[in-house]
Amino acid sequence: MAGMNSEANHIPEPRRYRKAAARLKRWLKACVLCPRGCRVNRLQGQRGHCRVGLAAPVNIAQLHHGEEPPISGRRGSGTIFFAGCTLACRFCQNFTISQEGWGREMDADDLAAVYLELQLAGAHNINLVTPTPHLVVILEALAIAREHGLTLPVVYNTSGYERAATIRRLAGLIDIYMPDFKYADNAAAARLSDAPNYVEHCTAAHAEMFAQVGPLQLDSDEVAVRGVLVRHLVLPHGLSGTPEVLQTLRRLGGPDLCVSLMAQYTPMYKAESTPGIERRLLAHEYQEAQEALLKAGITRGYVQSLAAAGGEYVPGFKL
Repeated sequence: MAGMNSEANHIPEPRRYRKAAARLKRWLKACVLCPRGCRVNRLQGQRGHCRVGLAAPVNIAQLHHGEEPPISGRRGSGTIFFAGCTLACRFCQNFTISQEGWGREMDADDLAAVYLELQLAGAHNINLVTPTPHLVVILEALAIAREHGLTLPVVYNTSGYERAATIRRLAGLIDIYMPDFKYADNAAAARLSDAPNYVEHCTAAHAEMFAQVGPLQLDSDEVAVRGVLVRHLVLPHGLSGTPEVLQTLRRLGGPDLCVSLMAQYTPMYKAESTPGIERRLLAHEYQEAQEALLKAGITRGYVQSLAAAGGEYVPGFKL
């Protein structure tokens, strides 16, 4: 993978974060941050599908070593898990956070302090997990933290179920997008994640992300500094539509597209009572997914060993 000097990265001026936050805050009067368009007035305390108010509920913030190699690096990714989610995946492995979770509600000053603490701890980046419902506070906190010496790149770690219009407001403010592309079929997305029109929204959002930051770029230490890394979780019985997803991604991301093809599916949360996803992924299903990856012409990325399907990634694959 091509390298670049992370020290050459341009750090946006704090006022740009504040300007974007102010624009998005106006959307909270009838919230349309995500594709659900709940249109609740969050400025007056109403809560929609994500169950989030004006503060950002943080479940945990820590150095995380289980992400893909260019995100975790040697020192770990400064990962912040926010409670609440725009999806409702019946197999969510983090359901205690996304669906049933709680978090310490933080304002911009509190969250800025978390960013700076993670930088002092040695994090390679600030990794925002499920950030969209919390964007106003996140951006206000970035403005404060940049003023106080935050220099780390920002990772937007998302399910992919995004409004392209919202992602467009982040242009120039996000260094690394790490979206999922979960499904090739809207019926599967609706049944398994309660996500209407998932494919159209996900495709448009990915196109915007690629337009903003391009393919994944690494520094001399093989740590990501800019670009898009797409995750795709392979589901049993072909329910994720992996060949179609990979073909779509190749079309959107071009020849330098970087994909993490995940084999770690485990039936959790409501999966055992959901037809088709009651069991773990079989070895031949993941092998077929890897063959589809190569057939799509994708030559950059990460694959997993089924024997290590708890998060230990096997880097790289070559044609």
